[in-house]
Amino acid sequence: MTKYTITVEPVGREVQCDEDQTILDACLRAGVWLPHSCTHGTCATCKVDKLDGEVDLGEASSFALMDFERDEGKLLTCCAKPREDVTIEADLDVDEDIEVHPVEDYTGTVVVLEDIAEATKRLVVELDREIGFNAGQYMKFSVPAGDGGEEVDRTWSIGSPPGETTRLEFHIRNVPGGRGTDGWVFATLAEGDQVRLSGPYGRFVLKTGDDRHAILVGGGTGVAPLKSMVRHGLEAGEYEGEITLYAGGRTRAHLYDVAAFRELEEEYEQFTYRPCLSDETPEEVAADGDDPDGYAYGLVTEVIEADHERLGGCRGYLCGPPPMVDAALKTLMSRRLFPRDIFREDFFDESDKNGSGLKSPLIKR
Repeated sequence: MTKYTITVEPVGREVQCDEDQTILDACLRAGVWLPHSCTHGTCATCKVDKLDGEVDLGEASSFALMDFERDEGKLLTCCAKPREDVTIEADLDVDEDIEVHPVEDYTGTVVVLEDIAEATKRLVVELDREIGFNAGQYMKFSVPAGDGGEEVDRTWSIGSPPGETTRLEFHIRNVPGGRGTDGWVFATLAEGDQVRLSGPYGRFVLKTGDDRHAILVGGGTGVAPLKSMVRHGLEAGEYEGEITLYAGGRTRAHLYDVAAFRELEEEYEQFTYRPCLSDETPEEVAADGDDPDGYAYGLVTEVIEADHERLGGCRGYLCGPPPMVDAALKTLMSRRLFPRDIFREDFFDESDKNGSGLKSPLIKR
């Protein structure tokens, strides 16, 4: 197979890249960190300038990489594949306090596959060897080819802490018609099956050693990377400040791991858990024999607004569907939390390639 040299400026690093390999994948596997988030051409986080060489731009969304940007020589490293030696210029704003773990391939065995909430499963995979990752990162799974189809990749966040180096937990929401969910995890995947996955990926990670109040906001399975952060920060003693987790769901049936988070809240004084119900009332909760005082009511943004007059000096971590993340971002900023202290991870799916995936460049992803 033909290989080409990718030169990454301004650091001058050279990486070998196969002709059928994306520039991002080649760099991450070589230990060269490049900005990235979704890894499927939707969010535009990995956009860079091409200084020299020819590439195949791949399946980059027309919203994430607009026509005039293509004409200017920009590309998305998560989609672009070289057709000759290529030189790119990237924003290598790497936090030196965060360890960079090169991307590697793994084989795993499914040891747990269970329903945990409405249209949501917990998938636990035992890897063939140890992995290093940061709390908040994600893995890329190879979804088997269907009848007459092709193999595709899907990405899911790690819900377990970095201290668990061979056993990874994932929380997966079913997407009707989705190849990876409706057509695989929720259809044919079973305990005992082997899976192929690679990683770790992502920049949405817990800033350890911090003593600022961390406000974590998750919608649906956006709680997965936040669970990894909470457990790492508390159980490993990696976070010195307060941690508050806001988990949003329509009803109690849409929330998961409530008991586990409440146990952590009882054990660690620095941790507060706020499960938020947008479509259930205290009366409905009480009628089922549940404690209505164990939940907050309303949209997660409304609960945050009621809990805090000001959030200056805190740090925000937002994860979930883009509309929720955008709403939470506005709420935190309205409470005087600066954009430089807000980190976000938007959960896109393939349908988002048909809509705008562009996000504010002021917000770290």
